[in-house]
Amino acid sequence: MIDGIPGFLMVLAIVMVSTKLCGLLFRRLNLPQVLGYIIAGVLVGPALIGMSGYSLIGFQSEADEVACFVMLDEFTLMDGGTYTILDVFSKIGVILIMFCAGLETDLKELRKTGLVSTLVACAGVAVPLVLGLVISLPFMGTGLVDDSFGTVIQGLFVGTILTATSVAITVSVLKELGKINTRIGTILVSAAIIDDVIGMVVLSVMTGLGTAGGGAELTGFDWFKAQWWGTVIMIIAFFVAAIAVGIGLHYLFAWMDKKWPSTHRLALLGLATGFAYAFAAEEVFGVADITGAYIAGVMLSTVHRMANYTNKKVDVSSYMIFGPVFFASIGITISFDGLSGWLVLMTALFVLAGLLGKIIGCGAVIKLKGGSWREAGIAGVGMMARGEVALIVTTKGIEAGIIPDSFMIMTVMLILVSSVLTPILLKVLFSGHRDPSDGPEPSKYRGEKISPRTDNDDKGGGTETVPAVKGDNDGTCQE
Repeated sequence: MIDGIPGFLMVLAIVMVSTKLCGLLFRRLNLPQVLGYIIAGVLVGPALIGMSGYSLIGFQSEADEVACFVMLDEFTLMDGGTYTILDVFSKIGVILIMFCAGLETDLKELRKTGLVSTLVACAGVAVPLVLGLVISLPFMGTGLVDDSFGTVIQGLFVGTILTATSVAITVSVLKELGKINTRIGTILVSAAIIDDVIGMVVLSVMTGLGTAGGGAELTGFDWFKAQWWGTVIMIIAFFVAAIAVGIGLHYLFAWMDKKWPSTHRLALLGLATGFAYAFAAEEVFGVADITGAYIAGVMLSTVHRMANYTNKKVDVSSYMIFGPVFFASIGITISFDGLSGWLVLMTALFVLAGLLGKIIGCGAVIKLKGGSWREAGIAGVGMMARGEVALIVTTKGIEAGIIPDSFMIMTVMLILVSSVLTPILLKVLFSGHRDPSDGPEPSKYRGEKISPRTDNDDKGGGTETVPAVKGDNDGTCQE
């Protein structure tokens, strides 16, 4: 058993090699690489081989249950939470992914899809919330769901867990498929951000109802932020402040881009801005740090040359280390302990409701707004992935005593299933799909004269030469 800094270095080596190998394997199978990263985490973590008593990566708190070759020391921060260094790298990974997604966002397209994105997000919250209440009602009195807080409150909290959306996996798949800047891609990313904001308001309301009359220990500003109306005010204040500061940053970076174009200092200051936004969002305004990172990227995306340069530089670190660690950590933290008959049944219904809730709710909005069935499917599947936000919501419910500890297994299973299915289904649905923002479809015959399509094909038309694409056969390595 190796511990401390040497142990963490070995953890990084295992994660980097295993994710790369699984990523290459899944790409050979014509599947998204991020799916391979998650499976790699399951393989090297305690989820599967840990059941036999051994795993490559484990945690100090599980030393009595799992014998590990590599152990990770845990440390406690001032917020009372217990973390590992792997958690820190994972958090940096998801922040970098969201920051890069913001840098690649087309604000013009974002304005066009603003209303649709908001409607998709609202439906993506409302439908799972109702489904969560419906599936929890039959389990009242079974011992699995305690109704001491009231049947409706607990049922709604189960639905609150289902409202969360993890945009990081969807963003990575969209980037891998080259669809991040398309209309449907912009709708997905925007809707996921709005979904998280609405979800945080719902979480605040539910925890406030669940703990009402319990003698609040918070005082001052912390008490204010803990109230549902305080949360709404702080969310509005965050976006106002983020946009106001972002306007100033636009002019600052535009000036710097003219004076020092394509220099490392721009990428460094841009990344620092992303981290600062993430910090302010989480600690000052009570908004998810990934939302802050994304908004920072959107603000900087208005300086196009600087944004493209920064994105290229930051993406290297994300691709090499932090991104794979984030996706692998999803699989590493999976645990199948504490299962029971009722819990297995409720977990199955919980996962099913989580998947169908997003597909039905988000897909219906796209269809009603004139989208195709394929686009409706893409919207629903793209919004159904769950991640760290769902874990945070579940943890808040457990800490407040609204739901039992065993519910964490349900959330973990939802994250695992949705994380596995989302990349696969997105790739299938995007196969053969062309978005209007993709531009004209290129000819498959390079260097050949073709006739452009017109409204009056029988009247003929001129010809144009499609040049051979440089690099088609230049041996450039794509890996």
